[in-house]
Amino acid sequence: MFRSIVHIDMDAFYASVEIRDRPELKGLPVVVGGDPKQRGVIAAASYPARKYGIHSAMPSATAVRLCPDLIFLKARHAYYAEVSSQIKQIFERYTPVIEPLALDEAFLDVTASRRLWGDAENIGRKIKTDIKRELELTASIGIASSKFVAKLASDLQKPDGFVVVAPQNVQTVLDPLSVSKIWGVGKAGERQLQQLGITTIKQLREYPEDSLEYKFGAWGKHIWRLANGLDDRAVVTDGEAKSISHETTFSEDLKDREVLTAVLLDLTEQVAIRLRKHHRLAHTIQLKVRFADFQTITRARTLQTNTNISSEIWQTAHSLLVAVLNEQADPIRLLGIGVTGLEQLHAEQTDLFDQARVKQRELDNITDQINERFGSRVVHRGLKND
Repeated sequence: MFRSIVHIDMDAFYASVEIRDRPELKGLPVVVGGDPKQRGVIAAASYPARKYGIHSAMPSATAVRLCPDLIFLKARHAYYAEVSSQIKQIFERYTPVIEPLALDEAFLDVTASRRLWGDAENIGRKIKTDIKRELELTASIGIASSKFVAKLASDLQKPDGFVVVAPQNVQTVLDPLSVSKIWGVGKAGERQLQQLGITTIKQLREYPEDSLEYKFGAWGKHIWRLANGLDDRAVVTDGEAKSISHETTFSEDLKDREVLTAVLLDLTEQVAIRLRKHHRLAHTIQLKVRFADFQTITRARTLQTNTNISSEIWQTAHSLLVAVLNEQADPIRLLGIGVTGLEQLHAEQTDLFDQARVKQRELDNITDQINERFGSRVVHRGLKND
């Protein structure tokens, strides 16, 4: 029996939430984050802003040059986390097997739900309708028998898309698409593949697997498998997850340390919020960096004390990034931060003998609440770089 995997991707989530709450901004070029007075980066862009070529992870200075009338809004990460929880509650009506990828994106395995709710297409349409009716937000949905194809399908008709790919139609759908549609192939990767005469997924799947692996390492083998529709990864719930991570692939390779630091700050805060939201602590902080030549490295550091405190995660993450940048000056195309060694936070776990940590926990809780109510961007809240 084929699995039924649903990938749900909220359309321009941060920006859409802000526009929902401020209807006068509808139809205007709006971005979240990326203070133009600082060397920040865009966290999200509305679709009118994207028409100017503006996208997430773009330096704010570049965005202003593309659209001088761009409207900048402060990010409200804790508020977006609350809306994300409301969306997840809708998911839970239809299946308990939910794997969040970020606040705005998740996989659902609805294989066992089909007896109760009908086929996966029916379930997907119910979820889409519920989100629109109850939260006034739109989601793009992809349905397939694997995570990769479901994720790709959700992107084919954005925004407000709905695409179902039957198992027998996988290669028919994949083959004519650009290789850039493959999960993990950005503009730099696309250029590298073009040098081999590969522009479509069909050409990629017909290219010798061992040749791709020789040239690009594990990444080459991975994308060849995806091009052939080979993806048996299971949907892993938060309770089963052994790690929480966020990463971003840049449209153009970056070398600017301040911009990379700003991106890492945003990713770190998202990870910390998810840890606190699920009442979990992390034992190890891991940095992921992919360079322009596709070399991918990870650096990890195990903490003496498990944590979900933003400043502690940030101090470790930033020191790992500084070490990598000092070792290698090549441009970076992907940056990610993850936490592993997760354990549940129990009520009896307190920092009775470390008042500094008690204050940091209280500060995180307070700033989460302020962020939710007033829109302060906690990712910039007094986090030290040492």
